[in-house]
Amino acid sequence: MLDGVKSDETLLEVNNIEVIYNHVILVLKGVSLTVRQGGITALLGGNGAGKTTTLKAISNLLHSERGEVTKGSIVYKGERVQDLDPAALVKKGVIQVMEGRHCFEHLTVEENLLTGAYTRRDGKAAVAADLEMVYDYFPRLKERRKSQAGYTSGGEQQMVAIGRALMSRPETILLDEPSMGLAPQLVEQIFEIVKAVNEGEGVSFLLAEQNTNVALRYAHQGYILENGRVVMEGTAQELRENPDVKEFYLGVSDEGRKSFRDVRSYRRRKRWLA
Repeated sequence: MLDGVKSDETLLEVNNIEVIYNHVILVLKGVSLTVRQGGITALLGGNGAGKTTTLKAISNLLHSERGEVTKGSIVYKGERVQDLDPAALVKKGVIQVMEGRHCFEHLTVEENLLTGAYTRRDGKAAVAADLEMVYDYFPRLKERRKSQAGYTSGGEQQMVAIGRALMSRPETILLDEPSMGLAPQLVEQIFEIVKAVNEGEGVSFLLAEQNTNVALRYAHQGYILENGRVVMEGTAQELRENPDVKEFYLGVSDEGRKSFRDVRSYRRRKRWLA
């Protein structure tokens, strides 16, 4: 892990990729983005926009779902990586936390965390030290370490999933919909932990998230996807202040907060879709 300092160095580059499922269904249409070393990058958009597909294209998990990158390139630290298998990418420091958490329900919380260190070869002492590091970030998991993961709450399972990823000593974490199904106070807690890990361990994050409001408060930069295309990008501050983002994603316009009835027909009026 790094020293927690965000730099301008590009860590991950996605260059104009297209993704097709089952040889016929075009899902991503020329998506490009960059993730800076030590930063938090938000990939925003509604359900079906292509956020999860983008993450799976980066982590090389598309083939299990009959998907493939048919155009463009994915470059990590200067090396094309779209042809690597997922395990090889994990060894390079990139790991994905899947949507829906996917804990091993029959294992304890601690056993789940230790599965994240399965590929490591740096000895039991280093693994034990990182386990304590994870417990420092997630005190609740230390309390529940002997509990079966299947009997923990959704928030605790999200903590397990992120902690398990940290146990592989990643440089970059692809985090898919961390707020899904969680109460608002738990969403804030999860994002505070993401921020702490980013600043404390120097781990870079690319997080896909529907909750634009929360994501833009914690991210450094962001991209908005719609229908498989990037329709807007910029720093988090630029996106927060953009009138279209305010109106169509945050529900606020220059005239004040918009009702759902006013916003739900937004597609007809979006300038970038005109």
